[in-house]
Amino acid sequence: MMKIELTRMTMEEKLQAMEMLWDDFCRNAQSLSSPLWHKDILKDREESLAQGKEKLIDWDQAKNEIRDSVS
Repeated sequence: MMKIELTRMTMEEKLQAMEMLWDDFCRNAQSLSSPLWHKDILKDREESLAQGKEKLIDWDQAKNEIRDSVS
């Protein structure tokens, strides 16, 4: 088992590690399968959209809102 000392890593190192993991996931996406509960979550979200309880926003707007909420 690989042990990572997260408490010793800088934020930049942690972000770089995350990017490396996501890149690897993307290269091997065909071998990944979503858990069954993802289907239920997606169904609930589609229903919320159809009922007007939720709305879609542009991806750039979503990223800005996330940045604003954590800064």
